[in-house]
Amino acid sequence: MNYELFDSYKKGKSLALKKDKNLKMYYSIGEVASMFGVTETLLRFWEKEFPSIKPNKAGRGIRQYTQSDIDEIRKIHHLVKDKGMTLDGARKVLKRNKNVANVNAEVVRRLRSIRDELQEIGKELDL
Repeated sequence: MNYELFDSYKKGKSLALKKDKNLKMYYSIGEVASMFGVTETLLRFWEKEFPSIKPNKAGRGIRQYTQSDIDEIRKIHHLVKDKGMTLDGARKVLKRNKNVANVNAEVVRRLRSIRDELQEIGKELDL
């Protein structure tokens, strides 16, 4: 989440200017697959299994994933890949405890981000 943008919104500032250049409206299936280290085929499969993933389809059926789709994929990825749940189990957890799944996925995402930053700092110190 772009907290700087969110803080600007809370303070009543205009959102017309995007300070975060990485903020995009749509991501391709290849970009999303690389974010999670999965194949495009797996994303298409999850799309069929989890109705909450609804990418827009442009001309010729090209999928365009929004941030909302990516957040949903993050939850599914956490439950299936990190926690080792079956698809049926993940589906049940998402239906029953949507908030818990959101919080857990966000915590894991933040911890991974912190780990990556610390690894970068470690590399810089080793120079």
